[in-house]
Amino acid sequence: MTPIWFIPASGLPEFFTTERCHITELHNAAESPEASLAVARVEPGITTQLHALTGVTERYIVRKGEGLVEIGGVTQKLRAGDSAVILAGVAQRITNTGTDDLEFYCLCTPRFVPECYKNLEESC
Repeated sequence: MTPIWFIPASGLPEFFTTERCHITELHNAAESPEASLAVARVEPGITTQLHALTGVTERYIVRKGEGLVEIGGVTQKLRAGDSAVILAGVAQRITNTGTDDLEFYCLCTPRFVPECYKNLEESC
């Protein structure tokens, strides 16, 4: 019998999003609604879509590369080891300013669901 706390690997490969980045979901399950964890990969020279997450706080934890994050209209350089906390509903995007891929963890609380994503470029 499988324990109730066990969540098997999804086996989903990395996928490209309309947000202009690649995502690998490490943990995102209805059985664990408190949080989700993914790795985002942004190619050199690319800026992700300006967006906000309704009802979800997101944390970026950079593991590789360098970039410029914009949160609520304020920009900050990020590099490996740096983190940024993005409160629910706040506009955000990130630009890869390096020559290699920018990779960062995306820790969301509660967990990310597509319905929370709000594209802020549609009205621009």
